[in-house]
Amino acid sequence: MSVRNPHGRRHDSGAGAQTLADLDMTVTLGDKQYAAQLKELQLRFERIQQAYLYHGHKGLVAFEGWDAAGKGGAIRRISAVMDPRGFKVWPIAAPEPQDQKRHYMARFWDRAPARGEICIFDRSWYGRVLVERVEGFASAAEWRRAYAEINAFEQLMVDDGARIAKVFLYITPDEQLQRFRDRLENPLKRWKLSYEDFRNREKWGEYESAVNDMLAHTDTGAAPWKVIPANCKRYARIAAMTEIADRLEAGVDLAPRPLDPEIRRRFRSMEKSQD
Repeated sequence: MSVRNPHGRRHDSGAGAQTLADLDMTVTLGDKQYAAQLKELQLRFERIQQAYLYHGHKGLVAFEGWDAAGKGGAIRRISAVMDPRGFKVWPIAAPEPQDQKRHYMARFWDRAPARGEICIFDRSWYGRVLVERVEGFASAAEWRRAYAEINAFEQLMVDDGARIAKVFLYITPDEQLQRFRDRLENPLKRWKLSYEDFRNREKWGEYESAVNDMLAHTDTGAAPWKVIPANCKRYARIAAMTEIADRLEAGVDLAPRPLDPEIRRRFRSMEKSQD
């Protein structure tokens, strides 16, 4: 299978595909550039949503990344300008007992976007080939089979008209430790720390291997990955939001909805009645 790495080149799956080690972790973005680009991106998301609501498009965003890499911060800056009537964020945790009785993809089918909706998954179906693989919650046969199952699911979504964006945020061990320290010392952010964060850190190398395999097998033409170095939060947010906006805008008429002449007529009538 041919896949595209995060820098846009094509590779044969499992043969020279992009890895986390290829990322430039030193990239940064200044405060002024960040503020200007954030403002423009949030306006883009407002335009995207009005077009989706008007034309009945649907969008699917998978957000994955290292613990404390900044997924929540990027998602919040998108959510800030979105109308909840056509926008959902699904925070995905470990499957509940009722979920474990069904196919692991079932809970994601249940949350797939309807026409006019954009859904962001804060962690996603990729848990099968990441945490479930590393922690032993899925057998080798199950997580190896999951690559094809995931690709099939995403292709089905695309064939049904959905636009898909997939973002992975990566940080270095030193940067993660500093962010853990900041969370520990900030009473309003302590809730973000969990025992799982520390346990996952102890298996850093295993998670890197799992991510690299995921990129090699699931970076497809229909649903490519964008892997982002996230040591600089400002850079990572802008890069993630840009990728998502680009993917959601593709082939979409973003022109504002035409004004209904009858609405204009009634408004003019109401104005006159107030005179």
